[in-house]
Amino acid sequence: MTKKSEFKTGDFVVYPTHGVGLIKGTETQIVAGTELDLLVIDFEQDRMTLRIPLGKARTSGLRRLSSRKQMDAALQKLKGRAKVRRTMWSRRAQEYEAKINSGDPVSIAEVVRDLRRSSNQADQSYSERQMYQAALDRLAREFAKIEQIDETAAVDRLEKLMDAA
Repeated sequence: MTKKSEFKTGDFVVYPTHGVGLIKGTETQIVAGTELDLLVIDFEQDRMTLRIPLGKARTSGLRRLSSRKQMDAALQKLKGRAKVRRTMWSRRAQEYEAKINSGDPVSIAEVVRDLRRSSNQADQSYSERQMYQAALDRLAREFAKIEQIDETAAVDRLEKLMDAA
């Protein structure tokens, strides 16, 4: 299998630190006197284009969208009980950030589940709300692409799923 056939123009992919992107194609650039074949990925939600050397695509953590089975595992995590540890917020925040940036939908679902607040719980801090929203958005984008629905509908379905749990 060649590197070029692994990711195709028009495929949706997940880059760990940026979430879901669309492969626009490949281009060749000369960097420091070396010719590099680059994969061009557009992240519409961030208004950003990322160029990754083809040879580094796999090691950078770039992956295809999750399968339905993988997403189902993430949805099961959402339904579980929140596991809020009593460590300092700064430590938990680092752990949550690492899970979000892992690009793994199950880890991201854990963050969403753990940071979600019901109406009878104490208010969240600004940073908790921000992190919750970042995790929910990241999970919803991938869920939306897999289910072929828009992101708003994906967020609604994820929140309904958590309400039902």
